[in-house]
Formats: sequence, C-alpha cells, structure tokens
Amino acid sequence: MSTIKNGLETIGNAVESAAKRAGRDPSEVTLIAVSKTKPVDMIREAYELGQRDFGENKVQELTAKYEELPKDIRWHMIGHLQSNKVKYIIDKVAMIHSVDSLHLAEVIEKEAVKKGVEHIDVLLEVNVSGEDSKFGLTPEDLKAQIKQFAAFKHVRVRGLMTVAPFVEDPEEVRPYFKQLKQLSVDIQNQNIDNKIDVGLLSMGMSGDFEVAIEEGAAFVRVGTAIFGARNYTV
Repeated sequence: MSTIKNGLETIGNAVESAAKRAGRDPSEVTLIAVSKTKPVDMIREAYELGQRDFGENKVQELTAKYEELPKDIRWHMIGHLQSNKVKYIIDKVAMIHSVDSLHLAEVIEKEAVKKGVEHIDVLLEVNVSGEDSKFGLTPEDLKAQIKQFAAFKHVRVRGLMTVAPFVEDPEEVRPYFKQLKQLSVDIQNQNIDNKIDVGLLSMGMSGDFEVAIEEGAAFVRVGTAIFGARNYTV
C-alpha cells in the first residue's frame, strides 16, 4: 500500500471515529489534504484515490497546480493571503479560509465583481491564541466588525478559521477550539438580519484534528499525516 493511500485511509478512519465520539455524522467533516510543497504527481495520486479537497498556502503554487490538475478539485486557500494576489485565485478556489481583515474582504469583493464571480465562500481567520506570530482578527475586533463583513454582495462568509499553537499534547489546544466554537455561537446569536452564517469551523491539523472534530470542526487541514513530512521542490 502506498504511503498516500495508507495516510488517507488512516486519517479517514480517525476522522470518522472522532466524529462518532462527538455524536456527529462523519459527513459533516471535510478533510482538506494540505498539498503545499508537494508535487503534482503526489496530488494526482491522492486525487485518484478519491480525495477532492486540497489546501495550499501560496498563491503561485496554487495557480500552477490548478492548471495541471483536474478541474473538479476543490482548492482551499489556507495560508496568509496578500490583497494584491487575490485576483490570481478569485475564480479558482472553492473557499478562502484566511480572510483576516475587513480590507482583504473588500478586495475580494472587488475582484469577484471584476471576474464575474457570483459569490466566493470565505472563512474569517481569528487569532484565538493571541500569538504575535499568527495572523487573524482578535475575537473582539471580529464581533465589532461582523456587520460590515455581512454587507458584501459577493463575499459569502461561511464560518471561522483558526490556527492553534503547536504543542505536543493535543489536549492543550482544546480550549482554543472551544473558544472558536463559542465565538461562532455568539455571533450567530447576534443574528445580523440573517445575512451571515459563521457556523462552519476550519480548525485542526495533523497533530490535533481529532480534538478539533470533537469540538465542532467542519474542516480539518491535514498534510504531513497524508503525504509525509518531507518537502519537495514543485
């Protein structure tokens, strides 16, 4: 059995088990195979095994792979996105997970209009850990600005995303996942005239995705556990 096939099966089983432990339907959780730095042939192998959702951190890498791989792949932009690069991916991605400012959302709105994109699904990135090294809105800023995010016609906010601290014990990050979930509930309770839905949560990576699922993750971003730790030249 290939490394990728084994990885997908192992992670798929773990996703299912974590969902069931939480009393959730496993179909509620989407596994995003983080393919950053991995060559096209590895992504194609995962695709041929049935994987359709892939995550990239860099615009240039995403657009290059988009041209070479099947068009029914759902690409997710999961890395920090500079506003001047939005135009290159606006019509290529299924979702942008890393909208970390109102300004970036405004740029996405403008580029969607230019490219004739009816709507682009996004998640608002929240820095729940408060680490200076991480991007994202503070929970307080998000609550204060949420009505402005709801006003866009083409940017469709679907939920929230966070990157938890890197720790040895995944239980240590459970409080951060709980915090993101509670933030989602708090914003939903504001009701924003039913114009915004932040119910989908993108949280959890190779080391802590099971905990994230137990706390309500709709998307988990797993790379190393599928493709292996080695980085490749693309």
